Amino acid sequence: MRTIVIEPDYEAWRNSARRLLAEGVPPDEVLWSEDAQEASLFTGEDPHVEPVTGNPIKVPPAFLDMARSAAAHTDTRRWGMLYRVLWRLTLGGERHLLSMATDGDVREIQNWCKAVGRDIHKMHAFVRFRLVGVNADTGREQFVAWFEPDYRIVRLSASFFRKRFAGMDWSILTNYECAHWDGMQIHFTAGVPRGSAPNQDALDDLWRTYYQNIFNPARVKISAMQSEMPKKYWKNLPEAPLIAGLIAQSAGRVKGMLETPERPAKSAPKNEYLKMLHDMNRSEPPENKKPPQP
Repeated sequence: MRTIVIEPDYEAWRNSARRLLAEGVPPDEVLWSEDAQEASLFTGEDPHVEPVTGNPIKVPPAFLDMARSAAAHTDTRRWGMLYRVLWRLTLGGERHLLSMATDGDVREIQNWCKAVGRDIHKMHAFVRFRLVGVNADTGREQFVAWFEPDYRIVRLSASFFRKRFAGMDWSILTNYECAHWDGMQIHFTAGVPRGSAPNQDALDDLWRTYYQNIFNPARVKISAMQSEMPKKYWKNLPEAPLIAGLIAQSAGRVKGMLETPERPAKSAPKNEYLKMLHDMNRSEPPENKKPPQP
């Protein structure tokens, strides 16, 4: 039995899996662990596996994408199951395994990927940055956010925030791992406790004012809202204290909207090009309608 100790991330698993596959080690002869002390109970040998160089065994790209996502899950079985599927796809000769939705291994990994994908979606939606200062050298504002993901999704989510908030320095702190952007590159550090993140800043009031103004009482569906924004995230959202009051006021606000007289419609502006389009639509059959060049 080979005991392999890895860091709980995709790159560490991939490097070890490549070496095991190159050596032809079957899945049932490998014990995967994220705890070096735990692994020492099963073997006295060095449990670490170094990556190999040379020509790697060809692996379907779809599996690599799946493995990268599933690796962010926290199920302790994921490393062994991923290696088993990798073996079956390559040395096992089951090249079309991923298209077999009824296969137990494939179905389990797909379920992990779906759960991770939902968690990434929530992170994109519910991270709230708070201003903590300004870099004296660059003049760039510095922001910090706290988020509590269910899985190890920080690395999978970081590129979204880099593109969306490229003009400011930021850190996203989580219990699993932290991501930091300085305008040039993203780097990662170990996870931290909740108390490491700031609780409030002046921008919270501005955000709450904005949220109050965009809240549409006529479209309130409480069950759907709580499904998309579970209460576990509310404690980290500056707008959360407003939600109960806005919901309570929604019936009265809708009634007021319905009782407000309609404003008279304004006549369309005079425009020769628009007039030509209207005349053409009234006179020609649909298959012959071609807008004139302005």
